Amino acid sequence: MKVLLLEDEIMLQSAIAEYLNEMGYDVDAFEDGEEAYQSIHENAYDLFIFDINTPSINGLLLLEKLQKDKIFVPTIFISAITKIEQITKAYELGCYDYLKKPFHLKELTLHIERLLKMANIQSKSFLRISKMYTYNIEKKRLLFDNKEQILTPKQSQIMYLFVSNIEKTVSFEMLQYYVWNDTPVDNATIRAEVHRVRQILKENLIENIKGIGYILHKIK
Repeated sequence: MKVLLLEDEIMLQSAIAEYLNEMGYDVDAFEDGEEAYQSIHENAYDLFIFDINTPSINGLLLLEKLQKDKIFVPTIFISAITKIEQITKAYELGCYDYLKKPFHLKELTLHIERLLKMANIQSKSFLRISKMYTYNIEKKRLLFDNKEQILTPKQSQIMYLFVSNIEKTVSFEMLQYYVWNDTPVDNATIRAEVHRVRQILKENLIENIKGIGYILHKIK
């Protein structure tokens, strides 16, 4: 699990990074918010740990910028700040947890473990296809920027089949069986319906495999 730590108190930063490394986490540590921001755009992280008062870009502003960039990663704030306004702001921006300094390092790992359990529960219900697209598996709904993408019943069946076989070839035969209930339908009709789905999508997610079928790609 890859963690980005933003903490400008060097001794505390070193202690947290060393402890998390010993616990099996891969930690990139920064004291400057701008440097952390650049690294986030160059690397994939599973968890953010932000202090609030940091140079260049503070933790709150950094999370706000990431939200605007459509980068949604579970975030824990660590800070000596006790002002309810700033704590409230952190949660409004989408932080998952808040830990007040000083704290025991074991306490931080307990917060991380609790967050991971929450994230695991969510991951069972939602599949991220790209930075903008997610799929609600339980409700069989496609979401773009957390807003439902309106599809016809037939198009919804097609998307469900694609999502169920993400990064795998979905053949014309599979589409005929699962979407058209194995009733006789020619490939031209299937292509026309899939074409409508591709026109609705705001990103190029579906690849046409000539003469065979399609692949829905997961875009990082």
